[in-house]
Parts: sequence; structure tokens; C-alpha cells
Amino acid sequence: MTTVAAYAVPAAKAPLERTTIERREVGEFDVLIDIKFAGICHSDIHQAREGWGEAIFPMVPGHEIAGIVSEVGAGVTRHQVGDRVGVGCLVDSCRECESCKAGEEQYCTGGNVGTYNSIGKDGEPTYGGYAEKVVVDENFVVRIPDALSLDVAAPLLCAGITTYSPLKHWNAGPGKKVAVLGMGGLGHMGVKIAHALGAEVTVLSQSLRKKDDGLKLGADHYYATSDEQTFKDLQGSFDLILSTVSAPLDFGAFLSLLKRDGALVNVGAPEEPIALNLFSVIAGRKTLAGSMIGGIAETQEMLDFCAEHGFGAEIEVISADQINEAYERVLSSDVRYRFVIDTETI
Repeated sequence: MTTVAAYAVPAAKAPLERTTIERREVGEFDVLIDIKFAGICHSDIHQAREGWGEAIFPMVPGHEIAGIVSEVGAGVTRHQVGDRVGVGCLVDSCRECESCKAGEEQYCTGGNVGTYNSIGKDGEPTYGGYAEKVVVDENFVVRIPDALSLDVAAPLLCAGITTYSPLKHWNAGPGKKVAVLGMGGLGHMGVKIAHALGAEVTVLSQSLRKKDDGLKLGADHYYATSDEQTFKDLQGSFDLILSTVSAPLDFGAFLSLLKRDGALVNVGAPEEPIALNLFSVIAGRKTLAGSMIGGIAETQEMLDFCAEHGFGAEIEVISADQINEAYERVLSSDVRYRFVIDTETI
């Protein structure tokens, strides 16, 4: 075992504090990564505060990891020392179920292993990217293209793939009208990716406060959902609405904005259950759906796509001693648009 410095949550809702954790020795098919940057995802906060249910403590959050390979196991063929790599939300899966064989490890029915707040196949808790180093099976490590700096690439490992996967699956592209609901860490990546795919992009946000940013990132239109006129003007407008919001919504109101056969796809996960009148779906043969991150191959595809189109995430780099403050700022929507921890400060 190797001892490394990290920032951990000692108990539910407690502040993060500096500590040390044990990483396993590098096995035959493992890669040791010197972590350079780790993004702060809203889901880190949900889990650190047990918003999604019982969690494992102490917890080292972080599933937006970018770094450099410093050691590889004897059987590793995908990566070598010095490679620029990333790790997202998964570090293992059963590899045998239908989903895994299809490259959709995020839907593994045999039980995938999260990068943190999960139990690995060795029976030990997993610890995430708010740390100096991490050891990961080579099959769950992706290559970061040279065209992307590591700091702006880190959030792509969750925010990027979480929006890219449903946009691709629901065929966002030329001739399609796509609305991105929420202009935050996920939403700003949804705008960039939908625009790069060739769709006509509209941002639906609570206010017009970030309108200039949205248009700069690729949106064609920007509307405030706090304005009742928005729902009148846009009724029946969209082929696809991508909801990145982690708060309860009036889904009926947003379903009314879809065309016939349109889809409202959720990638945000509110902690509370929602109420829905099913006539909102029945009328117009509409779809209310969800999507969870993406598989490893699709994550690599997304990174290559972003590099080809010349963009990463919009970030604010912070030192490790600012993590607790950053959590509060995320909850206050006071970040444009993703905090990234410089892990050399841990």
C-alpha cells in the first residue's frame, strides 16, 4: 500500500479536511496516476452530504481526474509512463453483462464500481480524485488529447460525458432544435457540445444573468424560465430538452415545450421525488427519459470530439484549502462554470 495526501469528508455534512489515505500497490493491469487536477462536481456535494442516501465515510470525493501516468503494471498495454490521462466516474465493472459487452459500463447490471463512495472488488472502499495519486485498472483510464490542457479537460470526465452521451443518443445535430435547461457546470458543456454537433441551441435558465456567456459558448437563443411568457412563446418548439438541473421542476411545463415525439432527458438528479401528470407525456407521444454519464469508449470519443473542436470546460482553478468554500459557492450558483482543484496544493 502507498500512503498519499488527500482531502476527505470524515462524516456526512462535515467539512472536508486534509488527511492521508492508502492506495493499493500497482497490479499487473493497473496504472498509477499522479493527479494534477480534479474537478468539483455537484454530485460530490450530494454524496458528501448524503443527499442521495447513505454513503461511505470517510469519503474522498472527485471523479473528474486528470493527470500523468507515473507507473504501469507488467501487463498494461493501453498506457505508458508519461501519458496524459483521465479517470471519470467509474473504476471497474463486471465486464460480463450485456451492458458492459456493449461498452455501456455505466449501466452494468453486475455492479459497477464508482471512483469513490463505492466498494471495489477487493472489498475496500474507493477513494476519489481529491488526492495526490490514484491507482486504476487500465481499462477505465482514458487518454487526454494533447490539444486539451489538463485543467480544462478534468471536468470533461463527468460534465462533458454526461451531456455528450444523451446529445449523441437522441441525435442532436443539424436540423434539430435542442434546449439546455440550466446554465451551470453541466449545462455550459451541454451548450458547447450541442452547438458543435450542429444543433440549434436554446438555453433555458432561471434568469438572463448568464445570457452573454450562453451566447458566447454557442447558444442561438436564451430565455428566462422565471418569465411565464417563455412557456407561451416556446410551446411545442424543441426536439430535445436536456435538463441539467438538480432541483425539482415542473416537468409538465417543460414537456409542453417539446414537439410531437420530442424527448426531455434528465442528467441532473434532484434529491426529492417529483410529481407528474402523465397526460403531459401522453399528449404528443413525448418521452421523459434519463441518461447517466457514458461508457469508457464513448468517454474517449467525447474527449477526442472536444479536442477536435477546440474546447474544454470553463473553469476556476482553486487550491485544496478552498474546497469547502467552493462547495458553498456551487450551492449558490457562484461559479462560471466548474471549480477545478490544483492537486499539487493538497
